[in-house]
Amino acid sequence: MHSIGTNRGPWIEHRSSDHIARFNQQKNRHRYCRKGFPESPIHKIYAGHSKPFGIGSPARACENLNRPIMIQKFDAVILGAGAAGLLCAIEAGKRGRHVVVLERSERAGKKILISGGGRCNFTNFYCRPENFLSANPHFAKSALARYTPADFIALIENNHIPYHEKTLGQLFCDRSAQDVVNMLEAECAAAGVIIVPNTIVREVSRTTEFVARTDSAEYHSQALVVATGGLSIPKMGATAFGYELARQFGLKICEPRPALVPLVLGEKDRTEYCDLTGVSAEVIVTTNGSPSSSSPPSQAFREKMLITHRGLSGPAILQISSYWSKGGTILIDLAPERDVTAPIREAGVRNMAAARSAFQEILPKRLASRWLDLHAPSAWNNQALAELERLAHKWIIEPASTEGYEKAEVTAGGLDSDELSSKTMESRKVPGLFFIGEVVDVTGHLGGFNFQWAWSSGAAAGRSL
Repeated sequence: MHSIGTNRGPWIEHRSSDHIARFNQQKNRHRYCRKGFPESPIHKIYAGHSKPFGIGSPARACENLNRPIMIQKFDAVILGAGAAGLLCAIEAGKRGRHVVVLERSERAGKKILISGGGRCNFTNFYCRPENFLSANPHFAKSALARYTPADFIALIENNHIPYHEKTLGQLFCDRSAQDVVNMLEAECAAAGVIIVPNTIVREVSRTTEFVARTDSAEYHSQALVVATGGLSIPKMGATAFGYELARQFGLKICEPRPALVPLVLGEKDRTEYCDLTGVSAEVIVTTNGSPSSSSPPSQAFREKMLITHRGLSGPAILQISSYWSKGGTILIDLAPERDVTAPIREAGVRNMAAARSAFQEILPKRLASRWLDLHAPSAWNNQALAELERLAHKWIIEPASTEGYEKAEVTAGGLDSDELSSKTMESRKVPGLFFIGEVVDVTGHLGGFNFQWAWSSGAAAGRSL
C-alpha cells in the first residue's frame, strides 16, 4: 500500500437520510456542480480516529478527528483545476467517464486569469517541440502532435471567443482571460465533470484503488491524475504537493527551478546599470556556459531586454533564464546585425563624441552613454574599434541569481519524463497514476507554449482514462 500518513478505526456502512441530506446540502453549495447531475453514491462513513497526514497541515487534520468522512466513487480523480486538469477532465468526461476535479483554491483557473496581462496567451501558432525544454527533448513530441494549437483554437472558435495574434504567433483573448475559464467550466459541465473548489487533499493512498482524503470526504477511483502545477507564484497557492506525491510512489524528480524569470545582477553591475530602470532595447541574448555539466543546452533569443531596479528582465531575459544556471554567464548582443562602429571609423575625428553618436543611433541614449563610459576604448585606431565592436556584440554578464519563484512564470524541472508514457502521461511504475502540465519536466518558451503543453498533456491523459 502506498500512503502518506496512516489511519485507524472501523469502517461503518452508513446510509442514514440525515448524513445523505447533509452531504447533498454541502455539495449543492459548490457553484461548479452542474444542476441535475446524478449524485455520487455515498458508500461508507469513516467514523474512527485519524493520525495527522503527511501532506497538508497536521493541525488541520487533528481538527477533524472523529468527524464522519463521506466517501464517493469516481472513474477518475483529478488533482488541480488549472489548464491541464480542466482539459483532461473535459476529454475524459466526453468519453463517458465519471470525473471529479479537486481544487485547493476558491475557484478554478486562477493562474489562467492572470496570464498574458489578464488576456491569456492561450497558445502559439508556431508551436514545435523545439520550443520546449526537458531532460528528454523527445518526450513532448507525441502529445503535442496529437493535440495541436489548431485543436484548441477550434475549441475557442466553437465557443465564439474573439482573439488576435500579437507577435511571433502569440494568441490572446480580445476581451479577457475570463472567457477561457468560462469556456473550460462550461465544457466541464457539459461533459458531466464535477469541480470541487476549496478542497485540500490531506492524504493519497493506493491498494486496489486510489483514495484521496480531504477533511470531509474520501474520493475513490481507479485513476488519479496529478495536475497540481509547480512552485511558481506561491501567492496563487503553488505548493510542492505534486512532487511529494511523485516521491511517495517512488518516482524520480528533476530538480525544480524558477524559469521565465527576471535575473538579478551582482552588486557591481547593479551599481553601474540599475539606475537606468525602465530602459529597454532589442537584443540577442545567449547562454555562455556554466560550471554545471547538467546545464541546459545553449540557446539564443532576439527580443526586448529591460533594465530593472535589481537586474534584467523583458522577454529576451525571461526566455534565457530557463537555460541559465547559477555560476554561468550570458552574452548580450546590443546591436544585432549592425556594424555599430562603422560611423566612428568613417568619421573625420575619432573620439568619444563620435562613439556616443554612433551608439545612440542604435541604443537608448542613456544606455548607450553608460555602456560606452564603462567600455571606453583604450585608443581610437582600427584595432581598438574592432575590439569595441566585438564587446558590443558579446557583452558578458554573470547574473547573481534569479528573482525566484515569486516572479517566475513557470517552474522548470519536475517529474522525470522517463517515468511516464509519452502517449498517455501514465506512470510506467504505478498503473492508473498520471501526471500532466507544469508538474512534469517539460517547460515551454515564453509566448503561449506552456499553455499548449497543458492542453496537449491534459488531452493525452484524458483520452486514456
